[in-house]
Amino acid sequence: MTSTASAIRTESTTPEEEPTMQAIVQNRYGSADVLEARRIEQPIPGDGEVIVRVAGAGVDRGVWHLMTGLPYVTRVAFGLRRPRNPVPGMDLAGTVDRVGDGVTRFAEGDRVFGIGHGTFAEYARASQHKLAAAPRNLALPAAGALAVSGSTALQAVEDHGRVGPDQMVLVLGAAGGVGSYAVQIAVALGADVTGVASGDKLDVVRSLGAHHAIDYRNSDPLDGATRYDVIIDTGGNRKIRDLRRALTTTGTLVIVGGENGGRWLGGVDRQLRAKLATAFTRQRLTTFVAAEDASHLERLADLVETGHVTPLIDRRLPLPHAGDAIRHLESGRARGKVVIETGDASH
Repeated sequence: MTSTASAIRTESTTPEEEPTMQAIVQNRYGSADVLEARRIEQPIPGDGEVIVRVAGAGVDRGVWHLMTGLPYVTRVAFGLRRPRNPVPGMDLAGTVDRVGDGVTRFAEGDRVFGIGHGTFAEYARASQHKLAAAPRNLALPAAGALAVSGSTALQAVEDHGRVGPDQMVLVLGAAGGVGSYAVQIAVALGADVTGVASGDKLDVVRSLGAHHAIDYRNSDPLDGATRYDVIIDTGGNRKIRDLRRALTTTGTLVIVGGENGGRWLGGVDRQLRAKLATAFTRQRLTTFVAAEDASHLERLADLVETGHVTPLIDRRLPLPHAGDAIRHLESGRARGKVVIETGDASH
């Protein structure tokens, strides 16, 4: 497979005859100020890969972590001193522009969404096994907000939460990227869903289909007054003992990511404590690393096409304003997803 280093070269090493593209580049870890719009060489597809002409790319907390290099443990996999991939972004939707050797699932011109490499650009590489046909009833820029957060929520609710009809489900961070999808998916499965967010976002939580909405600033959803069969925790900052207090005796806690756990481990230590505690209780306390595969993307697309799931888009910003998009996410004011558009929204 073509390595990142050979597939993406910055403008200083780009031959004039090679096709170029506009992209967001970072050469060091740091705040959104390290992001720079530049022209670089277009990526080259490796075996089993396609090049997607990007219409939209979602912004999520994973992008923030890889931009800042925090927590430090992430640098072991993604570059100790600087990001191995200088172009950030994973979410994407667009049209297939070129196909590499061995590609059988897609052809040039296909509308797709999924997970790629360096998607904050006009063109991005993606494995054919991490893409699916874009929902026919959704514009491509909006589909760029689906894959990472939507697939993570799907796995949290269905695979790990095992949510079923008439269960009591609590979603913490219900107005966020993953949380907004988790609410809709749990409702689609027939659960009685309570969404938790700040007061200024409760209208959004209700619009997602939640049966109940709680303002965590005025009421503690974990006080034990109501016990839930499943808690989907996308907020990442409540103590395990508090989460357990709000579960039924055989309830399930699903921790999605983690924040506020320090610069070295982030929320990893909290996730490990949950996994250890589950051995000593009838409650099931779990966390997971989201699978990046076509089967979950196809299930997600089905939910969109049947009207059960719609991406909650807070705002759309053009590619050169990627830094502003990440700053808005970081501020905590975003309702749902922020999408970066390249301008190729015509397909």
